[in-house]
Amino acid sequence: MIVADDLGWADLGCYGSTFHRTPQLDQLAAGGRKFKQAYAACPVCSPTRAALMTGKHPARLHLTDWLPGRPDMPSQRLLRPPFRQVLPLEEVTLAEILHGANVAARADEGTTAGYATGHIGKWHLGGAGFDPTEQGFDLNIAGDSRGSPVSYFAPFGNADRTMPGLADAPDGEYLTDRLTNEALRFIEANRARPFFLHLPHYAVHIPLVAKSELQAGFAEWDGTSHGRQENPIYAAMLESVDQGVGRILEKLDDLGLTEQTIVVFTSDNGGLATREGANTPATNNSPLREGKGWLYEGGLRVPLIFSWPGHIEPGVDETPVWSADVPVTALALCGKNFAGPVDGADLSPLLLDRKPLEPRELYWHYPHYANQGSRPGGAIRDGDWKLIEFYDTGRRELFNLASDVSESKNLAEERPEQVERLAAKLASWRTEVDAQMPQPNPDYQPNAPDKAGVIVLPARTADVHGVMLRYEPLPHKATLGYWVRVDDWADWEFDVREPGDFDVEALIGCGNGSGGSTVVFQVADQKLDFTVPETGGFQSFVPENLGRLSFDKPGRYPLEVRATSKPGPAVMDLRELKLTPVRP
Repeated sequence: MIVADDLGWADLGCYGSTFHRTPQLDQLAAGGRKFKQAYAACPVCSPTRAALMTGKHPARLHLTDWLPGRPDMPSQRLLRPPFRQVLPLEEVTLAEILHGANVAARADEGTTAGYATGHIGKWHLGGAGFDPTEQGFDLNIAGDSRGSPVSYFAPFGNADRTMPGLADAPDGEYLTDRLTNEALRFIEANRARPFFLHLPHYAVHIPLVAKSELQAGFAEWDGTSHGRQENPIYAAMLESVDQGVGRILEKLDDLGLTEQTIVVFTSDNGGLATREGANTPATNNSPLREGKGWLYEGGLRVPLIFSWPGHIEPGVDETPVWSADVPVTALALCGKNFAGPVDGADLSPLLLDRKPLEPRELYWHYPHYANQGSRPGGAIRDGDWKLIEFYDTGRRELFNLASDVSESKNLAEERPEQVERLAAKLASWRTEVDAQMPQPNPDYQPNAPDKAGVIVLPARTADVHGVMLRYEPLPHKATLGYWVRVDDWADWEFDVREPGDFDVEALIGCGNGSGGSTVVFQVADQKLDFTVPETGGFQSFVPENLGRLSFDKPGRYPLEVRATSKPGPAVMDLRELKLTPVRP
């Protein structure tokens, strides 16, 4: 089981990428079953990794964010729930079932198989006392509590953080290559017995660092995002993963093990499409919306390939499946099963006999604010319908994925019966799995002024109302966009600490043919009327002086922005408002 970290659904050639080079994974997909609608259990890593080990939903495990998670901040309306910081030892893992050790008291008599078990790569489900060797693996190389490497080039650690089993790495060795080398050694050593190799690469997670000779094979990039796949560092990192997969497949072939070995390849969440650290964004998930950290398709859909030559007929499958299905299916293909209840389904009839899977709903629960800018929420997919619910505002968005895979048209207003039906199912499911919910933040301080008293209202902190208006987080946008309905509007809350007058400036973009919309910015009975000019493009942002607002006392204020007319296709894009104190 090979797991790439932060690899997007559209990043492989076999999934449509024309920028990245992935010939080995493309060949694996061509000879196996490629799932077009596979989902991660969570839009971030650790919860999905827990599902891949246990077959259970992260919400049921109370392990719902990357570990240790993003700390609560005053700018958040809600506080995160006290989620688990490790994968508990009482949970039975795929490795424990296959290994046949330490599960006698919890597993049925027929579940032990005596496999050699090796974990090589990222763990991120707990450190000392909860590492892979405590969860059914004989061997652990590089797996501990960390979510990203200290370095992709050796030495792979420092005095405080040394990766298990990699202390002898020669200077300059590339981590992805080293993990592949360790995988080859494990396969060679266990060639004569059943084995389970778990190879979760750290790549293509940040920090983005690649081998120079591979990076040179891609066009240079100036770091400006254009909303497409264009990052040569990320591309070169992915090429190293791809080369490693090719070497593993070649080793299996050389040892005569190809037709005896099930190979699974997947990712833990969607591709990182926002800025986070140097050399980002990493990728673009188009035609899917957004990316890692978000409950839209770009944050949840991932590649998934099952290969077993001579057993699994090659082809493409459109069945919606998800991470927890993988360990359940892997065991079933080996004639084994989890002893207790699981949330994943056995896909082996689908893989071996093309028997359709029984219809079911898929659920997501992410009660956290993500580093990538998203808010706490949940989602359900039922057939072609998908509902996203935001926990901080109660906003609900409805999409039909069969006709709108980009989630560009919110149908909540048109199909209220579907909204209520799916919301009821989502609420019932949360009760069933005892999902932890975020709680109100008593110290909530929205959009606090800086030391100079300047108040910045970025698009990402706005509450949107209506149907189509949305915050678009991709770096070339970072704006309130899709303002195609005059009835949609947005508002902010902010704190004024020193009363007085404030000049108000907006960062606005407007495409040719959409100028002339009239907009009102309003705080209580104060109104600033504005006519939107064309700026040369919706992402061609220019500062516009809106006028002046006065506050006679400190406190919290709401600011609304509403359109009163829209002669063109859209009102405008609004990236930011800034209130600057007027000094005497």
